[in-house]
Amino acid sequence: MANLDHIVCRSLLGSASVGRFATVTEDGAPHVVPCCFLVDEDRLYSVVDGKPKSTTALRRLANIRANPLVSLVVDHYADDWSELWWVRVDGSATVVEDRTPERATALAGLSDKYHQYQADPPLGPLIRVDITGLTGWAFDLGRLPTPG
Repeated sequence: MANLDHIVCRSLLGSASVGRFATVTEDGAPHVVPCCFLVDEDRLYSVVDGKPKSTTALRRLANIRANPLVSLVVDHYADDWSELWWVRVDGSATVVEDRTPERATALAGLSDKYHQYQADPPLGPLIRVDITGLTGWAFDLGRLPTPG
């Protein structure tokens, strides 16, 4: 069992398709939702996309506006526990609603990662997370996926 260094954590994040995004509600309760994301340098991006939702006033956006502290976890589970690993990103989030060059760059990167966004570009707010911490763990370093 081993803690992962930043290089390995970033590689695993880059290969992950979905993360579990955690915010804090006004009353201090955790609020966790799955999300698509992109890591670029020391920032993580996610966007409110066109998938059906019960409302456009998403709880995660209100939570970020009230308390910007967030986490995102990606992981791999297998019945063979020697293949287990996880990575957690901690940071401070901002909701970006303006059409800025940063938004355009993030959306281009998200579209490269998720082909669905090429056909149906996201129109909702962008979530930018300034990464303050990166932690990871693996049962067996030799069983991690190879980059590429």
